[in-house]
This record gives sequence, C-alpha cells and structure tokens, in this order.
Amino acid sequence: MSYQVLARKWRPKSFREMVGQEHVLQALVNALDHDRLHHAYLFTGTRGVGKTTIARILAKCLNCEEGVSSEPCGKCGSCLEIAEGRSVDLLEVDAASRTKVEDTRELLENVQYAPTRSRYKVYLIDEVHMLSTSSFNALLKTLEEPPPHVKFLLATTDPQKLPATVLSRCLQFNLKNMPPEQIVGHLANVLEQEMVSFEEPALWLLGRAASGSMRDALSLTDQAIAFGSGKITEADVRSMLGSVDLSFVYLLLEGVAAGDPAELLAVVARMAEHAPDFEGSCDELISLTHRVAIAQAVPDAVDNSWGDAERVAALAGAITAEDAQLFYQIAINGKRDMAMSPDPRSGFEMLLLRMLAFRPAAVIDESLDATQLQDVTPTPVADNAALEVGDSAKKPREPAGEVAPPVPSVARVAAPVAEASEPLQAPGAAANPAANPVSAGAAAGEAPGVVSDPRPEQWPQLLEQLGLKGMVQNIAANMELQSVSGNELTFVLDEQNASLFNDSHRGKILLALQNYLGRELSVVITPGQPTGETPAMRHARAVRERQQQAVAEIEGDQRLQALINRFDGELDKQSIAPLDS
Repeated sequence: MSYQVLARKWRPKSFREMVGQEHVLQALVNALDHDRLHHAYLFTGTRGVGKTTIARILAKCLNCEEGVSSEPCGKCGSCLEIAEGRSVDLLEVDAASRTKVEDTRELLENVQYAPTRSRYKVYLIDEVHMLSTSSFNALLKTLEEPPPHVKFLLATTDPQKLPATVLSRCLQFNLKNMPPEQIVGHLANVLEQEMVSFEEPALWLLGRAASGSMRDALSLTDQAIAFGSGKITEADVRSMLGSVDLSFVYLLLEGVAAGDPAELLAVVARMAEHAPDFEGSCDELISLTHRVAIAQAVPDAVDNSWGDAERVAALAGAITAEDAQLFYQIAINGKRDMAMSPDPRSGFEMLLLRMLAFRPAAVIDESLDATQLQDVTPTPVADNAALEVGDSAKKPREPAGEVAPPVPSVARVAAPVAEASEPLQAPGAAANPAANPVSAGAAAGEAPGVVSDPRPEQWPQLLEQLGLKGMVQNIAANMELQSVSGNELTFVLDEQNASLFNDSHRGKILLALQNYLGRELSVVITPGQPTGETPAMRHARAVRERQQQAVAEIEGDQRLQALINRFDGELDKQSIAPLDS
C-alpha cells in the first residue's frame, strides 16, 4: 500500500479525536445531543485549524444510521462512505474552482429532491468567500429557507469577504490558531504511535514554525522524518527550517548586556557561516527577551520547555527590567525594518547595534538625594551558563580576580529637591526637616508652622503631603481651608468644581488628614465661593506667571528680535511654553 501522509492519516474521525477548538465542539455537541440543529453553519479560521474536518465529522453525525448524535458509530455504510469521500448525499464543493453563477445554479438545481440514502443532503462548500457576487445572490434564498432535508456547511479563511446577507443566515464559528503547546502534544502522540524517535526540542521548533496550523505541523513533521532518515532531531530540524542555534541567541543578548559591539558582530559572523534565516533569528531574539522579562517579573513563571531556565535567569539578572522592555521594542520594530535593509544580515546587525546605542546611561530616582549617588552594575551572566557553539572556539572569559571589561552602568541620580520657605513637620519629625519637604511653590515669608496644628494659609503645603490621587485630589485642590477650631476643619469647595463631590470623597479626605496628623478629626466641606486662593488657583496663577515670564524672556532676546526685524517676521506667542511646563 502506498504511503499516506500524516496530515491525512491522522485527520480526526470524531469530535473526541479533535485537538483544541473546544469552544466550537461544545456548541456542536450540545446541538446534536439536544436536537437543536441549524440549517446553515459557517466555520472560519486560518488554514489547517480544522474547518473542513469539523464539517465532515458533523456530516457523519447528521447521517449516521444509528441516529443523530455527537458520536457517530464510524462503522455503518453512511459513516464509511463519508470517511472515504464517496457519499452521494455529501456534496463537497471547492468554491475556488466553481466561482461562476452557473456553477452555483447547477449545484442547487437538485436541492428540492430528497437524499438518496442518508437522512440529510449536506452541502459542504469550502473557501466560500471565493464565490462571485452573482453566485452569492443565487445562493441566498435557498440558504435562508432550505428544505428540511438539506444542511449547508460553509468554510472560509476570509470571512470579511462574505456579504452580510450570507453571514446573517448562518451560525458562525470562529476557529482559533493552535498554540504550540497543543501542537507539540499532538505531534508527540502521533510520533509515538508511528514509532518514530524524536527529540522534544525538535517538536517545539516544528510547533512554532507551523504558526498555529496543525496541518502545517504534520506536513513539516513528514518533511523532518524524511530529512532525518526516519528520526527527528533538533539539529536536523534547525537545518531543515534554516533556524539559528539558540546558543547564538543567548550569546547575542549576553553581548548586548555587556555592551560589547565587537562580540555582537563576531557572533553574527559565526551565525552567517550556517546560512541562517535572520528574520527567524530576530523572532528567536524577541522570544528570548520576552522570557527574560517574564523571569524578572515572575521568576517561577519561566517556561523551561527548552531546558534553559537557568540561563534565562542569569540574563534576567544581567539587565534591568527597563532595558529588557527597550530591547524587546527595538527587536519588534527592527524585524519590521529588516525588509527595507539592503540584506537581512545588515538589518539584523543594525538591530543589535541600536540596542546598544539607545540603552539609557542613567535613570532618575527621585527617592534618592544627591549624597546617595551610586552605580548599579548589572550582574554578569554566570560563566557556567555559557554554551559552546558548534566547533568554533568561543573567546575565553577572564579568570576570577581580574578586572572585567567595563559594563555600562545605570547611575541612579537623585532629583533636586526645591528649597521650601515653610517646612511642614509631622509630629516627632523635627530632627529630620528633610523628611517632609514643601514644594517649590511655597509662598515666601510665611512663618513656620507645625502640622499637628495647621493654619488656613498652610493648606496648599499640607495638601501636597496627603498623597491624594485622582478625583479626590482634584476636589481637595479646589477647596479653601477657612478655619481650624480644635479638631474641626472647615473647608469651602469652589462651587464650580462641586458637581461630582459626594460623601465618599469627604471620607477619603478626612481619612488622609487623620492618618497624617495622627488624631481624630471632623471635616466640614461646604460648596460655595472661596474668599481666598485655593491650591488649584494658586497653581494656575504660578503657571500663568511662568508663561508670562517665558514670553517676556523670548521677547527680550536680542538675537530673536534681530531675526524678526531682518526677515519681517512675527512672534507666535501661542507657541511659547516654559521648559518646566
């Protein structure tokens, strides 16, 4: 008997044998078991995800001689005829080769006649989006009200091309792409029953190369078996697919972490000796960067299907989380730009050099002051994590105790703290005035106060210490502290901003004040017209004054005035903005 390819030999014969698509199978099984059958079904999805397979199994379920159910017997005459493709009551049509309206009319001219042997006459139209507009029009009436013995099963990879009139007449099921985990599990089961030896990493390569298509995965597996003379190894599959050895990808990311462009170009040169697919290498680099970011955020969630969790963890310690995100974004954009590069290798090299060029040299940390400057050097990748690549010797690492090449450090620079004219001190904090600095907007000349006994004029400074956010902070900024009487604080809320105010906001403001002042309080907030300046008004005034100052400085610039006079220009004041705005 001639050899039958895996994609045909292992095509599921019942819903139980299907891999994935549970959301579709559940609906069909329930409809069959409870006799709630529609007259037209539309299955959509990319190639190789099971559209035609599900349609054929559904045809078996409808015409099984033992009755309509979600589990056809597979042994009766009707089931065998459908499985062998010789059922006269299953009319399977490829719409791509029968697009004309005459073909559709010919197909439907016998629709009114009862099926020859089976319970239902089933029309399975594959790639239905290829039909012409006239063909769709000829199909519409029959599709909407077919005879009771007729069922339509439509399949398409491009539902966007179907008219809305067709979509509205069908139950639509969207089949999903298969994740690599499902594909690898199915391939392992198939190969075990086929008695073909395999390496699991090779199956992951095939699963990812299939891009969500089970048929593509089985076809690639057939090719890999032939390539490897009856066995499937990782090296053979990489050579067949043109994918790069993962060891190179680790070395590339380690070189980026070490800030060594010479090492990066040397690794790419060694990769080029194996004629790799550089776009595929970019995919591997993106995947590795993603796994590094996962290791930084949730170390226990690292996928160890490649057996490299330790090396991924080492890379996660060698770069900061910010750098990992930057490298991922550069790799994503770089893959898109590779199509415009003179050749794939140069595009790949520029992608790596861009990672080095745009890696930040400093990060601002406002929680530190100027006396706490420190260099944070990424943890070097562990020596025992290095892998040898092929037969080429890797550059030896420096022995312990010697000075390693300089690694770009991340300097944590403290943001300057503006001097305050009126420091607010929490109870017991007098020994450390810097613990509660007042913003630079504090009014000059105000007498020092103590936060345990605030005065109305101190409300703007006190508000900045409460840590309020969002809507609550906006409401508090539009309030004026009118009086403090013992433990009672009386506020006036600007009535123009009082429409969204409620008791929940008042409670949050009260809680923040009590937590900060360390005692029980009562707060009265009344909408009205403030007699003085609220923190929001004060901020708006400061912005206006800063804008006026910026305009005045620009207008007073002699060089700018000379240019205006020379070229008869005009200053656009609306375009002027302070540098700190």
